[in-house]
Amino acid sequence: MSNGKHPSGAPWRNFYGRFKGKTLRDSQKEYLDQDLAALSPGPVGWEENPDRTPIDLSALFGERDVWLEIGFGGGEHMVHQAAQNPDVGIIGCEPFINGVAMLLGKIRDAGTDNVAVHPGDVRDMFDVLPDASIARAFLLYPDPWPKKRHHRRRFVTPEYLAPLHRVLKPGAIFRVATDIPDYVRQTLEQVPRHGFDWLAERPDDWRQPWGDWISTRYEQKALREGRVPHYLTFRRR
Repeated sequence: MSNGKHPSGAPWRNFYGRFKGKTLRDSQKEYLDQDLAALSPGPVGWEENPDRTPIDLSALFGERDVWLEIGFGGGEHMVHQAAQNPDVGIIGCEPFINGVAMLLGKIRDAGTDNVAVHPGDVRDMFDVLPDASIARAFLLYPDPWPKKRHHRRRFVTPEYLAPLHRVLKPGAIFRVATDIPDYVRQTLEQVPRHGFDWLAERPDDWRQPWGDWISTRYEQKALREGRVPHYLTFRRR
C-alpha cells in the first residue's frame, strides 16, 4: 500500500521466520485453546490495540520487576527462569506456534504463575511496552540468517535494538547467546552502538554460561554439531 500500512493500521513489517511447523499434537492444541488467552500480557496486536496504548505491567505482575525473553523457542529457559525467580514477572514473545504450544505444556508441568505469553512478533510488543519498564532481556540462539544478504533480518539491527533500548530500564541487563561466530561479530558491533556496554572483562565471561543458565535444546544441537556457544552480557546505559 502507498501509505506503508496494513489495513488494520499496522506498519508493514516483513517477517521472515516460521509461524508453524509440524502438525500439532492434540495435547498441544488443547494447551493453545485452554491456556493461551489467560496468559496474554494484554492487547498487543494491532487489531485489538490500534492506538498502541501501553500495556499495564503493574496490573499484570504487580510491583515485580519484569523480564522479557525474545524468541523463547521451546520455552525451557523461560520456565526455568520463572521457577527460579518467583518474585519476577516474565513476558515471552515467540511467533512460532509450535514453540508456543511447547511452552504452554512446560508451564502446566511447572505450575509457574509469573509468566505472560505473546504468540507474535516482538516488535509489536515493543510498541506497547512503556519506556524503561523492563529490567532484563534475553535473546537466546536467535535465527542466524547466515547468508550475508540476510544479515539485515537479524535481531541485532537498528530496527530491533533501538526499541529494545527504549523499553529497558537504565542499568538493565541484556543477555545474548549464540553459536554463530558472525552473529557474535555483528552483536558486538551493533549492540554497543545502541546504548549498551559489553560487560566482559576476561575470556571466560563469554565462554562460560551464566550461573543460572539452563542449556536449551538449540544449544544441545549446536554442541552435537561442534559449534561453540558464546554468552554475551550487556548493560543498558
